[in-house]
Amino acid sequence: MKPRKRYLTATLSDGYVKTIGPTASPFTHYWRIVAQLESGRTEVFWGHSKSLKEAIGKKAATADAARQRGWTSYDFEVVELVASMDLSGGHWPLTTSDI
Repeated sequence: MKPRKRYLTATLSDGYVKTIGPTASPFTHYWRIVAQLESGRTEVFWGHSKSLKEAIGKKAATADAARQRGWTSYDFEVVELVASMDLSGGHWPLTTSDI
């Protein structure tokens, strides 16, 4: 049976909302890095992963990137994705049975 396509939405602690889709991919978490540069500018990097473990694993690579790129500071955040069938609402928590 072909997986259903759905929209995945991440709501971060600062209120930013990112919607991905429609997709049938089994993503469960969204991660974001907000890096402060020496010039005072900000760079944002983001992605999605198929498990919490995979998403948290990006944190170690982020520390290396900060040293290599000379970031003065950075924030790393991981949130769980919420699935819905359309963009009009009706979200429900993503579970393994939805994947």
